[in-house]
Amino acid sequence: MSAMPRRRFLAAATATLASSKALHRASAAPMPPVSELSGRAPLFVSTWPFGKPANERALLTIQSGGGALDAVEHGINLTEADPSNPSVGLAGIPNSEGVVQLDACIMSGPGHKAGAVAAVEGFRHPISIARRVMETTKHVFLVGEGAMEFARQHDFERGPKVSPGQREAWRKWKDAEARKARPKADKGHDTIAMVALMPDGNLYGGCSTSGRGYKLPGRVGDSPIIGSGLYVDNEVGAAGATGIGENVMRFCGSFLVVEFMRQGLHPQDACIEAIRRIARLDPQGFDLSINFVALDRKGRFGAAGTGSGFEYAVTSPDSSRVLQSPGLTSASTGPVGGNQK
Repeated sequence: MSAMPRRRFLAAATATLASSKALHRASAAPMPPVSELSGRAPLFVSTWPFGKPANERALLTIQSGGGALDAVEHGINLTEADPSNPSVGLAGIPNSEGVVQLDACIMSGPGHKAGAVAAVEGFRHPISIARRVMETTKHVFLVGEGAMEFARQHDFERGPKVSPGQREAWRKWKDAEARKARPKADKGHDTIAMVALMPDGNLYGGCSTSGRGYKLPGRVGDSPIIGSGLYVDNEVGAAGATGIGENVMRFCGSFLVVEFMRQGLHPQDACIEAIRRIARLDPQGFDLSINFVALDRKGRFGAAGTGSGFEYAVTSPDSSRVLQSPGLTSASTGPVGGNQK
């Protein structure tokens, strides 16, 4: 926890979480011109409308005396704890065996530090475990039983391996799939990726997900992979991804966005160019379900998706809003919250 008193943190988090369902339904504002896509630090940019309360939780952490990593962690903790979110945290859709397996990573621009965990079962906040890996071990990435033993040793908060509602939905899915000749392995996808710029110019980021619905046990997508679901370069900027992880990780998507920013592109243009590069190389073309958010050291930000309708959240001391990103095709991005496709 940060220097913020625990009681005040929990009270603020509860109040913010209570309003998250309404925020999920908020309409996205029209996309401003690229030249206007900038903000004053501390600045938080996250995927999806549910990133807005996460951003606001992160900003409150800073305003209450917490550090930058506290802000990223606490903001994403809010999403992980949201019982209405089917794509992040233990309320997420389980794997094909009925167990929720969570993935997360976190990066600190100063020192170029990173931590990640994958296939974690029964722990509420994988982003917090990832941060502890980064700060207390010589490693970057722990998975499966090793990650869970680490979490047990550090007394991280536990929870059910699947929620009652998701267990019932899984049973119905299992029954339906048993009647098919070739069962479909997954139902959908989504994640929260958050990138942050502090007033001192330092950059940070985090990413957390329950992964593709009804995935094969042990499947890991892009979200905890440094350079795929998240990448932070303190000299340039930061980027995060959401969508079908396999299509992001095969191209080191977030790293690619940051490299385009290094070449001088505005973050939004960098997201667009990364998608174009991937679509040019991939036999599927633009039929990939990939979305990026990005932020640079100048406070410029942007996002883009292979399809239309991807919304992202931007929060600064001046405003907090949900914006509509440009889509490179007219295909629908799908419903907010993912894992429903």
